Amino acid sequence: MLALPSGLTAAQGRGAVCVWGTERLTAETAVDLGEHVGSEGRLFLRACRTHAADCANRAHRGLLEHAPGCDDCHREPASGEPVVCDTARALYRLVREGRR
Repeated sequence: MLALPSGLTAAQGRGAVCVWGTERLTAETAVDLGEHVGSEGRLFLRACRTHAADCANRAHRGLLEHAPGCDDCHREPASGEPVVCDTARALYRLVREGRR
């Protein structure tokens, strides 16, 4: 659901351009998608508000599909431990950031 496009440009990989488009980004117009490490090395991905909103909708659907079958999401956390798993936390962050 949240697959990155293949063949990212150098500008997309460093966050200067929307990861799903060609829009140039500034600190005011970008939604930070976080640092990713892959075969291309370290990527600092960002998206424009339009594509981030679409990503938020897909992340919301992904969260609804992920949580019911995830043991970590249903486990009772120990004191001070996060309530949800890393996958759910990342999806929730995308939902929250993309809908601002």
